[in-house]
Amino acid sequence: MTTNENSNPSRRDALKTAGGIAVASAFAGLAIPNVHAAEDNAIRLALVGCGGRGTGAAINALAAKNGPTKLVAMADVFQDKLDNSFKTLTADDHGKQVEVSPEKQFIGFDGYKKAMDCLRPGDVVILTTPPAFRWVHFTYAIEKGLNVFMEKPVAVDGPSGQRMIKLGEEAKKKNLKIGVGLMCRHCEVRGELFKRIKDGQIGDIMLLQAYRMQGPVASEFSKPKPEGITELMYQIKRFHSFIWASGGCFSDFLIHNIDECCWMKDAWPIAAQASGGRQYRGDYIDQNFDHYSVEYTFADGAKLRLEGRNIPGCHQQFASNCLGTKGSAIISQQNHSPAKSRIFKGHNFVNDDVVWSAPQPEPDPYQLEWNDLLNAIRQDKPYNEVKRGAEASLVTAMGRIAAHTGKIVTFDDMLKSDLELAPDVDKLTLDSPAPVQMGKDGKYPQPQPGLKGKKEY
Repeated sequence: MTTNENSNPSRRDALKTAGGIAVASAFAGLAIPNVHAAEDNAIRLALVGCGGRGTGAAINALAAKNGPTKLVAMADVFQDKLDNSFKTLTADDHGKQVEVSPEKQFIGFDGYKKAMDCLRPGDVVILTTPPAFRWVHFTYAIEKGLNVFMEKPVAVDGPSGQRMIKLGEEAKKKNLKIGVGLMCRHCEVRGELFKRIKDGQIGDIMLLQAYRMQGPVASEFSKPKPEGITELMYQIKRFHSFIWASGGCFSDFLIHNIDECCWMKDAWPIAAQASGGRQYRGDYIDQNFDHYSVEYTFADGAKLRLEGRNIPGCHQQFASNCLGTKGSAIISQQNHSPAKSRIFKGHNFVNDDVVWSAPQPEPDPYQLEWNDLLNAIRQDKPYNEVKRGAEASLVTAMGRIAAHTGKIVTFDDMLKSDLELAPDVDKLTLDSPAPVQMGKDGKYPQPQPGLKGKKEY
């Protein structure tokens, strides 16, 4: 007797069918059928890390066109962050999709497990805690059979990057769909520019330029720890100030410019040399430099020159460019979106030399990356951005380490490195000592190029 394989459809089949109905209905201009409200057709979400980026990612997930989605659990180590995120999400246009009861709001270092335990295999967990915790949370997500959206960077040093690449392979074996928050890769305008560059419109790329020069942002500059908070919790709360937690301002902020330049080059650099320092810092005691200059070298000798600066009152620039043998291009002009990509017949970036410009307005890449991830889940398409996300994180850390040590650092060095900044991050509890300790001078150890060997601090 032959059995009908579709007589008892799986959850994945149900999701795939619902996604097809959603697309068909959209084209027909009709309302989505009631099947979308059914329990088996809604993709459940859990948010682990309730800061601004996590809240923004959740909003994009709830607004995705290939829903329905609903948020059912949240976790953080800070009650105020969870409360503020919940308030923002429930006040959003998609607030009715937030179904997070008090019993499913978890505080503590084990909260990520409790939040993921509220999901079913095939649902999605959003990982937006400080990057040092990414491999820990990703490991549990794979064990639970969950699809994942994770923020960048996905690693802060060589060993954690190597670990993430291996975990990505484990996720692939389980057919899990994994998105990484390098949203510029989902930008339709940048995608068109990449195709035109590959077609030879600007010739061979010889030089790429990346700039993120601005005043202080987020938690990158920190003053002495106030009373009423432990050292560990202070460092997590101000994670941009501590290299172990985030890779510092360099890794967390500059990765997008680095990644979009490497995309256009269609290669990762093989080596980096760099410089940087601290100026006008007053009583700030964090670990960051406030200016960085990096020269990345590709295998064919082409260069990527990166300029990062976080000093108030200076010239500001936020852009990425590439110069070829036949012309040049602006990859992005200001911030991450809109990119306003353009191609020029010369190298002067003047309007009279424009030969192609991206049509405006542009779709939001933060939304597009979620549309792409959920479409892959609905249609059961291969989708795993971990290796590329880990390599982008390693290339970024390569430049940071070159600046902090004063050494030339190669991509191969990163793939073989055993210098891990927080090897026991998976064992942290509320009572644990912080991975980095303040010195007798009241400051945290800061990079001293040329004096610490291969270590950053």
